Amino acid sequence: MLKKINISDLRPGMYIHEFCGGWMDHSFWRSKFAVKDAQDLARVKGSGVSEVWIDTSKGADVVGVSPAKVASETEVANEVDELLAHAELVKAPLVQQVGFDQEVMRAAKICNKAKSAVVSMFQEVRMGKAISADAAGELVEEISSSVMRNPGALISLARIKTADDYTYMHSVAVCALMVALANQLELDETTTRELGMAGLLHDLGKAMMPIEVLNKPGKLTDDEFAIMRGHPLEGYRLLQEGAAVGEIPLDVCLHHHEKVDGSGYPDHLKGEQISLFAKMGAVCDVYDAITSNRPYKAGWEPGESIRKMAEWSKGHFDEVVFQAFVKSIGIYPVGSLIRLESGRLGVVMDQSESSLLSPKVKVFFSTRAQTYIKPEIIDLSRPSIHDKIVAHEDPIKWGLQHINRFLHGDLK
Repeated sequence: MLKKINISDLRPGMYIHEFCGGWMDHSFWRSKFAVKDAQDLARVKGSGVSEVWIDTSKGADVVGVSPAKVASETEVANEVDELLAHAELVKAPLVQQVGFDQEVMRAAKICNKAKSAVVSMFQEVRMGKAISADAAGELVEEISSSVMRNPGALISLARIKTADDYTYMHSVAVCALMVALANQLELDETTTRELGMAGLLHDLGKAMMPIEVLNKPGKLTDDEFAIMRGHPLEGYRLLQEGAAVGEIPLDVCLHHHEKVDGSGYPDHLKGEQISLFAKMGAVCDVYDAITSNRPYKAGWEPGESIRKMAEWSKGHFDEVVFQAFVKSIGIYPVGSLIRLESGRLGVVMDQSESSLLSPKVKVFFSTRAQTYIKPEIIDLSRPSIHDKIVAHEDPIKWGLQHINRFLHGDLK
């Protein structure tokens, strides 16, 4: 049986099934293992995570802990459902200007241009050159314009990364996500532009990390992870010395790894000590990180990632900001693989204006016949459509590969 416990209640003999939240912020990288001794226990408690899932069928159970501090898998799932349902009640999504199909080709060109620009920017920083605020600003404008027309197009394209371009495309993706979130929060145009700049530059400090650590094709050691934790301070220093950006990008660069429970870094800020902008950066940074493929871990499916983040939200994210984020990209974000009540599998193509639970999907596979079917786009929000989403799915479970071809065609 899986149980979610506070890190303070972890004991030798327990079997860790999964870390709760912040898995980008520790060196274990969602490993499953038994806590054998005090040394293992100290490493886990020193990793910065506040809660873990334990598997009582493989290790010791909790003893002498208040039931209020222990949650079963079902209880947590119910809490997540309630939180995501509440996101439906947040103010209505802003109307998209164009459909996904109309924007995706233009977004692909912007992504390719943005990747080259960010690669050049990182290379120049490594050579000691200052960032060009004008060039970065033009890039932010192009990304922002695409997001305003249809956020799903560019965001879903930026999620598809290779091991070699992860750092660069992550910057592009977080820029786009920050603009979409600012739009949902109805922030003014100047602030939205600054937040896009913050997303683009939030990981600039990684340009100063040792290449062998930054591009390591495996899990980091504790020492290597400690080195990588220095990137917010390095980025802040570079931006401050260059004097090319305002206070918002500086703040987000320094504090996008802070958590509302105070377990983040570098300053262990807590709750209201963290600015709205840094809280936004934390949500956008984690979402893109966990949905992206890495050399040592396949990215999670977008819908699953939203549920995982909802599970972590109390300790990691500001709840109001997280719910606005869900509203900005959907409970089933563009690119999510979902299963319908009819037994068909489909990929989410676009959000509907009426409900986060009824997006437009392209169905292409029958789970009952175990075969591909003729692709068809269905708007689940239409009254004439009686099918509905019953679950998000893992492509590996159904032996599906390259499902993005049903979303992006031959663009990627």
